[in-house]
Formats: sequence, C-alpha cells, structure tokens
Amino acid sequence: MADTEIFSSNNFIWTMIEEDLRNKDLKVHTRFPPEPNGYLHIGHAKSICLNFGTAAKYSGLCNLRFDDTNPSKEEVEYVESIQQDVKWLGFDWDDRRFYASDYFEKLYEYAVRLIRAGKAYVCDLTPQEMKEYRGTLTEPGRESPYRNRSVAENLELFEQMRSGEFPDGSRVLRAKIDMASPNVNMRDPVLYRILRANHHRTGDNWCIYPMYDYAHPLSDAIEGITHSICTLEFEDHRPLYEWVLEAGQHENRPKQIEFARLNLNYTVMSKRKLRELVEQGCVEGWDDPRMPTISGLRRRGYTPESIRDFCDRIGVAKSNSVVDFALLEHCIREDLNARAPRVMVVLRPLKIVIDNYPAGQSEELEAENNPENPAMGSRKIPFSREIYIEQEDFMEDPPKKFFRLAPGQEVRLKHAYIIKCEQVIKDEQTGEIVELHCTYDPETKSGEAASGRKVKGTLHWVSAAEAVKGQVRLYEQLFSKDNPEEGDDYKANLNPDSLEVLTGCLLEPSLNGAAAGSRYQFLRQGYFYLERNTSGVPVFNRIVSLRDSWAKMQKG
Repeated sequence: MADTEIFSSNNFIWTMIEEDLRNKDLKVHTRFPPEPNGYLHIGHAKSICLNFGTAAKYSGLCNLRFDDTNPSKEEVEYVESIQQDVKWLGFDWDDRRFYASDYFEKLYEYAVRLIRAGKAYVCDLTPQEMKEYRGTLTEPGRESPYRNRSVAENLELFEQMRSGEFPDGSRVLRAKIDMASPNVNMRDPVLYRILRANHHRTGDNWCIYPMYDYAHPLSDAIEGITHSICTLEFEDHRPLYEWVLEAGQHENRPKQIEFARLNLNYTVMSKRKLRELVEQGCVEGWDDPRMPTISGLRRRGYTPESIRDFCDRIGVAKSNSVVDFALLEHCIREDLNARAPRVMVVLRPLKIVIDNYPAGQSEELEAENNPENPAMGSRKIPFSREIYIEQEDFMEDPPKKFFRLAPGQEVRLKHAYIIKCEQVIKDEQTGEIVELHCTYDPETKSGEAASGRKVKGTLHWVSAAEAVKGQVRLYEQLFSKDNPEEGDDYKANLNPDSLEVLTGCLLEPSLNGAAAGSRYQFLRQGYFYLERNTSGVPVFNRIVSLRDSWAKMQKG
C-alpha cells in the first residue's frame, strides 16, 4: 500500500474500532464492495481510502469484493476498470479478491434454512401489489395473502424458482419479519427474485438472484469481515443487515458502521446518472476528463497522491454535506507545485518581430525547471528575432493597470529581455492584429548584472523557429450550476463550454518528444497532462488552472 496513514487525524469509525479492540480479541478485517455496474467515481475513492486505510492502520486485512448480484447491469469491463482504479490509487487486495457470486450456492442454502425456520416465504404478489401492501412511512403495511404458506410448500416453490419453472418477476422469496415495522425496510423485504440474465461469471447457471440487502451481510460474514463500513444511506438498512445474520444463525457477526458519502458541487455522483451521460453521448465515455470518475480524473492528469490527500482533508463525518470542488483542485496544485517542471507554451499565438535583434541570430537562455525545487535543475531555451506571445497579452487600447504589452509599452520576456512595442500590423480586410514589431534592450538579459531595470509585466513566449506544434484541451466544470440536480432535468445544467480544443498551440522545444503521462506547469496558464504524443503532435489536457480559490477562501 502506498501510504499507511491515509487519514492524518482520528475519526469516529476508528474510535469505535478501538473500543472493540479493547473489549475483544480480533484482527480488523474490512472490505471494499463495489457493484460492477459502472466505473468508480471520486466518492468511491473516499470509501477505498477509508476501508484499505483502516485495515492498514490496525495491521488488518481488506478484501476487494464485487457485489455482482444483478447481472442485467454488470459487465466484465466494469470489473476490470474497478481493479485498475483501486491499484492506481495505491492499494492492493493481495489474494483477497472475491465475488458475491462465489457464494451463490451458500446463499441459496441460507435461504432454505430461513424457510425451514419459518422466516421466509414465496410470494406471488406483483411488484405493484407489493408496493400497495407495503404501506407508507405513516401507515403500517398489510400481510401478503401468501405469507402463511406452509414450510413444505415454500420449499417446493423455491426449488421450482431455482429450476426455472416460473416466468421472470412472477414470484419472489421474502423475509418474514414485521409488516407493521416503523422501518419500511423490515416489512418483509425481498430476498430473491427470478431473473433470466447471463451472469459475467456464472453464465446461465442461475435464474434466481439474491438481493443486495440479503447477499451483502452474508458475504461479509462468510469472509470474516469484522467491520462493514458503508455510506449513510445504509443506516436504515442496518436492522435488516443484523436480522439476516441473526436469522441465519451465522457465527460471524460483522458490525456495520455508516459514514457520510462524498458530495461535490458542480458534480453528480449517481452512478445511474453518470451512465446516462455516457450512453446518451453527453460525454466521450466513462473516462472523459470532465467526469468525476477515477478514470476520468486519471486521464485528466490528477495524481493518486492528490486524491488521497483530498480524502484525508475532507475527513470522515456522520452527517452529509457538500464539499467544494475547489478543495480537490487545491490538492492537485499542492501536489504538483513542487514536482511539475515549468515550461512555456503559447495557447493562442501572436507573432512578434524584434526589429533590432540581428536577423539569423539565435541564442540559448538559461531557465530554471522549478523555482520551488532547485534540485530539478535548469534547461536551455532558444531565443531569436521572431517569437510568439499570447494574443491576450497585447491590447492596442489598454485600460489603466494593464501591465502587459501595448503600443509604446514595455514588458519583460520571461528568462530573456525587456521589449517595447513599436508598431502594430493588421490584416487589411478584417482589421485583425496579425503581427507586432518591437525593439529589445540588449542590456536587460535575465540573470546578468545589468538586468535590474524594472517593468511591471512579465510574459511567457516561444521562439518561432524552434516552436513545437501541439493540441491543448481546456476543461471546465461539466455542469454550470453549483447543484446540477436542481430542477427537473440535471442534464439541462450541462455546461456547453466545458471543453475547448486549441489546435494551433506552440510549445517550447524542450517538450519535443516528451513522454505521455508527464505533467507540467505551463507558465501563467496552469497544470497540464500530456495524454498522448503520437505523429509528432503532443496532446495536453489542462488539469487545473493556477488560480486557487480554495487557498484564498482559507486565508479569508
């Protein structure tokens, strides 16, 4: 595991575990139990860090278990992506990868045991009738007319369900608990349903499948889990979790502990809604860099260290809240600040000709790779008569306090010289500015004794002759609203400007041949990730801009 201390401060779950350790002799054993019906998102990362981190803290074990009890929505693709995400985050389950489907035969045997004990029955009510019989939060439910079938009849019907003698959805196996319970989850919940669907592991061997609330506690118990850590929405399901274990007379009784799930603004965290975005073509796929999926964050350029740091900072709480996305961005900035090399890239080029710089001459200038980390050394960058700057760094008629380039105004070129704008060249037909003519002061070379003359603006640039062409993708929030689920349709809040693709970008030559997967700070622009570098055209994704609103909020 990458880091034993995933959470730097104690939390209420650890307090409960430590109380258990004082009162009984046990080895802490947790599990991360995803359903393989989609890709994992940043909320799952919190659960991964908590479960694996808790096991590590107490020198215990953590299993990876796929709760694959709904074959109609599960795919091998999701199984593989989940394993990749967990390992990328820095965790390993060793030889403890399990599936609920490993236990299908045992789960069936436990169900037969419940029937024999008079604690489960086969019910013929339709789903709509079952809903009507269930009652409401203020009114008790009514008993099914099939509730008092004999044990022998229930055993025979359940066996026929398994044998495929009934149509899908025509019968279910229900627990016999209490139809008047104030907790509606205890009103004779469904344990098994008939479903003909090919399972990614068991094929067509089964046509009945256990429900999550039945399979989950028994899978925990079979694996010897001591603490079943789950999100807050399962708090009302805890009595059923405990009933299943007690009614099945299982020796191992894991303790279920709930914590608040992660909610981020400008984001939806429902796997169903994320699937809709993928299937309806609103995004490129599950790993679209705008998605809150772990694979999307990885493709955008986030590091596992930054995500673990984020999970540490938000901590573990008992009540739900919304975390500001700016905190996640702050974590990746903090991580990359000391280790990402600085480079110069011009996203929207504007040509400059330095008239008094000798034609045909070129020189190499010294540039530090990272001022925050001198050990990263320096590099050489070429300088010549023709260079490019950002279009937004020039204004023909600037307002006050515009300290970049303007007619008659001076700026310093980073690592180079001070230049002054002398002439503006425009397209005769469109009036668009196409070129600037400037002069430079040869006495102001950066790093030399006479370079102390001060000007207010410093610009990044690239030499025209040696510049490398590249593509840059600028990502913004996928949703334009703080709470995307406000309103009738969350998709109406999709941000139409969440992606801008720039194809004419110019990069300093040190990036020629850079390896895919590298991360850089583009000076004055932000942090960027080299997703691929094929056919001589590097493609960069913007991870995050340089503006850190979270840090400003903390100072405020």
